[in-house]
Amino acid sequence: MKNSLIIVAFFAAGILAGVILSRAGFVLKFDISLYALYILLFLIGVSIGGDERTGQSFKKLNPAILLVPLSVILGTGLGAWVIGFFIRELGFRELLAIGSGFGYYSLSSVIITQIRGPTLGVVALLANITREVLTLLTAPILARYLGKLAPIAAGGATAMDTTLPVIIRFSGKEYAVIAVFSGIVLTLLVPVLVTLLLK
Repeated sequence: MKNSLIIVAFFAAGILAGVILSRAGFVLKFDISLYALYILLFLIGVSIGGDERTGQSFKKLNPAILLVPLSVILGTGLGAWVIGFFIRELGFRELLAIGSGFGYYSLSSVIITQIRGPTLGVVALLANITREVLTLLTAPILARYLGKLAPIAAGGATAMDTTLPVIIRFSGKEYAVIAVFSGIVLTLLVPVLVTLLLK
């Protein structure tokens, strides 16, 4: 839990720094977070590649690995159905489309905004950011009480990038391959599912 709180603290500090710098008239000409993410993924790749257990994990992969992203999709659908009892203003298809962002807020919110307008797009943005932050915060609890695959499922599409460090930390390096695979599958499905649900 301590490590997750440190990550969120750095995120909050970054927001504060961004606000201060923008008010001072300093504007970045490029997306520094994208390059930071590239460096992070490179370092994770080095860590995974240097671990002998990773190669063994690849050898042990079988078609059952498809059950991980499938369970995320089904769990998200069930979650949207439950939320529908509390949020009457949105229909089931809209809630399902928001959930089908699987944490990939930058893409899903843009697609939803284009199809249904900015209000639903903002809801999608906040919902998917919340999914990512909650995964960062609760990964140790999920891994301990619900199993090593739980943080991967919670992370959704972000399991291959932003939440991968905490997944590796609390589920183990041997689950990194599954996390990346699940994240890639879900990322590819985001534009397809969101568009199909809203059109």
